Amino acid sequence: MEHEPWLNLFMLAMLCPLITGAPSSNLCSEENLRISGGSFSFSKDGSLVRYSCSEGYYPTVKIRRCNKGGWNPMPKRKPPECKKITCPDPRGFENGEVYPYLPRYFVNDTTHYSCHSGYTFRGSGVRVCQLNGKWSGSTPVCGRNSDHCPDPGTPAGSTRTGHIFNIDDKVIYRCDKTLTLIGSKERVCQDDGQWSGTEPECYADFTYDTPEEASEAFSSSLKSNLAVSQQDEGTDQYGKKIHVDKGGKLDIYIALDVSDSIEEDDFEKAKDVIKTLIDKISYYEVSPNYEILIFATDVYRIVSMRDFKSGQGNNLEQILKRLANYKYESKGDRSGTNIAQAYKNILESMQIEQITNKEDFLETQHIVIMFSDGQANMGGNPKVHVDNIKNLVINDPSREDKLELYVFGMGDDVNAEDINDLKTDRGNEKFFFKLQSIEKLQETFDNMIGIKVKQYIPHPRYNLRAKKHMGIPEYYEFDVALIQLVEPLIMGVDLRPICIPCTKETSGALRLSDREGTCRKHQEVLMSAETVNAAFISERKKKIEKKFIKIKQGKWRDSCIEDAKKAEGITATNAEDIVTDNFLCSGGTEPNRDDIACKGDSGGATFVVPGNRMVQVGIISWGVKDLCARNPNAMSEPQSRDYHTSLFSAEVRSFLKDYVGDGTLGTPLTFL
Repeated sequence: MEHEPWLNLFMLAMLCPLITGAPSSNLCSEENLRISGGSFSFSKDGSLVRYSCSEGYYPTVKIRRCNKGGWNPMPKRKPPECKKITCPDPRGFENGEVYPYLPRYFVNDTTHYSCHSGYTFRGSGVRVCQLNGKWSGSTPVCGRNSDHCPDPGTPAGSTRTGHIFNIDDKVIYRCDKTLTLIGSKERVCQDDGQWSGTEPECYADFTYDTPEEASEAFSSSLKSNLAVSQQDEGTDQYGKKIHVDKGGKLDIYIALDVSDSIEEDDFEKAKDVIKTLIDKISYYEVSPNYEILIFATDVYRIVSMRDFKSGQGNNLEQILKRLANYKYESKGDRSGTNIAQAYKNILESMQIEQITNKEDFLETQHIVIMFSDGQANMGGNPKVHVDNIKNLVINDPSREDKLELYVFGMGDDVNAEDINDLKTDRGNEKFFFKLQSIEKLQETFDNMIGIKVKQYIPHPRYNLRAKKHMGIPEYYEFDVALIQLVEPLIMGVDLRPICIPCTKETSGALRLSDREGTCRKHQEVLMSAETVNAAFISERKKKIEKKFIKIKQGKWRDSCIEDAKKAEGITATNAEDIVTDNFLCSGGTEPNRDDIACKGDSGGATFVVPGNRMVQVGIISWGVKDLCARNPNAMSEPQSRDYHTSLFSAEVRSFLKDYVGDGTLGTPLTFL
């Protein structure tokens, strides 16, 4: 993961049309509004009709609006109907076979994928059509792995132009005519072997993201941006992220749409969503600055950023009270949906921040989060102001990661095509979320960051720059920390704690008597072989897998740590300065080819399984090569090595004993 030391987080929470607004003076006729196989209902003022179908079906007309005595769209002789939900056509799969080969794929239909001879498979070999109109799993790809960039694949429902994948080569995507492309229409093979932009998806009108999908994708980014580090700044070569320092800057902009396109009940729910979002952010050890905007035709500030930073309005409890007290009718008659003006106000606030402290502005990361259906009815095209925000923050390619633009589209009337122009396309992250309702949005945020952290306790000897003068720019010895939770974790029947070596509790798991139960005996039982069978858990695109490695000891260790000198940026000539006895080593192809750790695996447990219990012997720390950038299923190469902080290190054991050996933090362990 990558960490930023000074972080400004700009959040735009714009909640747009869920239910159509102002009552019509000439209500429309209630005749000819039926739907075949479904039902319909009116809004409170009678100006809108909403159609619904049973699970697994969608209405061919979702909404009719009453305008000047007539319905739009107009009822026809043939009524709308409920049709079966389908998933995008997967038959564009190249260099392999998809089975079964059907004209259409409905909910619960399953497809299987395989490659032609000479091609390597990655992605999901089996996919299921889901109720939300999306395929389970990830895009299957059959590639040759001979080009600079991996084959980017052809997502279901799309066609691709471009079949050469070397530096600066482009691929262009187009969705089937009934579908909307979300993601990057064009992607470029970059020097680092990765594709620019985001893998495209093809959405039908009835396609949506579940709250679980949206929460996982959005909160994973939020977690990495808000977690706290007490060390140095910058992004390291091993894929970690240096987090916000204590006292670091965090500016959050939140804007809420109160136009007549949202009814009063949903407006109150939307304010609760804002409170939930702020509450989730407060789980982290950061002190944000806030600006909260409410807008329709005009923009009203609950609190401005300048006031918050100057101390005139930085009591968050009072600010939330002001938000709660803002009445739906306070907007008056000026009840349009001016998304462009909201973006313009955020742009102006960012410009003020740049003028106030240019140096800080250049070091900050800016995040804009929009909740909208993308159907502004005044103020012009909001994309103009979004482009100006991009130009302000990203003045050269190296600053691309300083700006993230998220969009949440909600309700039956989401204009996904327009929304796609208002978000970030980068790094195969997801920046667009389409949800069914305000209730699903609340559920999304309720699911976020479910564990509240009380404090982070790093090892006192961890110092990233400790050996910079020796030609080791980033040094990860003692890269271990404890996290104390506010609430205790309840261990269910399907959850069991991992064992920590050199404790009396693990002696019991190893069936050692009190006389036999020594730390040396644990190490002998668990780590005596020259190659120790071990494993770690890796998560890729929601798929959790166990990866298998051999910890290299004895005659295998010297060559394993010697390869540390081949890591980018390291000029030290003595491998033992880079990898001390406090590290375990895995990887390479001898005597067997190991699985490899990827970016994001750092901090995970390295464990062995004697009998039926897992015993943690290390913590994944860093690696020589990032092979996963080109292939997420990569295996080790001869010189690719991973290094793990050893729990048999006396310094690590002492650190753990100080905090978890006396019951100060949770249930005590009895250290030997």
